[in-house]
Amino acid sequence: MSEVIEVVFKGERKEVFQNPSSIALQMGDQVIVQAERGEDLGKVLQRGEFVSCKARGRNLRQVVRKATEEDMAKLLDNQRVEEDAFRACEERIAARELKMRLVGVECQFDRNKITFYFTADKRVDFRELVKDLAAAFKTRIELRQIGVRDEARRIGGYGTCGKPYCCDTFLKEFEPVTLRMAKEQQLSLSPTKISGACGRLMCCLMYEVDFYRREARKFPKVGSK
Repeated sequence: MSEVIEVVFKGERKEVFQNPSSIALQMGDQVIVQAERGEDLGKVLQRGEFVSCKARGRNLRQVVRKATEEDMAKLLDNQRVEEDAFRACEERIAARELKMRLVGVECQFDRNKITFYFTADKRVDFRELVKDLAAAFKTRIELRQIGVRDEARRIGGYGTCGKPYCCDTFLKEFEPVTLRMAKEQQLSLSPTKISGACGRLMCCLMYEVDFYRREARKFPKVGSK
């Protein structure tokens, strides 16, 4: 089997690809890869045995080439298209009085598809909105509803610790965070102190919980003589 790499796209969207031509790639390189219909551009995130494990039993698309200067120039043009698409979509959402909040726009490298990411409390009928956007941009349109944690990752910002959000820097996957984790570390259960900017429990509550659980076994239980 050819080398397998993991590529990250805008908004931390990740996908695994095979490199059948053995193109010399390093982590951080920009690459052109096969998309559902056409080509897309992303950055090499991981390679090696761990990525190969992810790829087992999957039908993978391929890496086409390492990105050129012309490709990067086109990427800048696509970013301008995304800005225009964001404004146009917000205007149509307001005009149709849809209860949804636009979070981000991602233009496929070859512009065969534009994806709009949004949040909403309930299911939204956006069929007419898709027609409006398809008529305006003359390409395939996809609207994708995401959760509040994904929204925080896409927007970015700083946590109460003063550092950039974990989900926007090193945290690759979201794991369940429970109130029990805060209790086991004897932290305040006030929602304002243990909730992140997304409104959910902070991801960092799980970083040290294994240590607290392990150490707690060495001490007498509360109330014992």
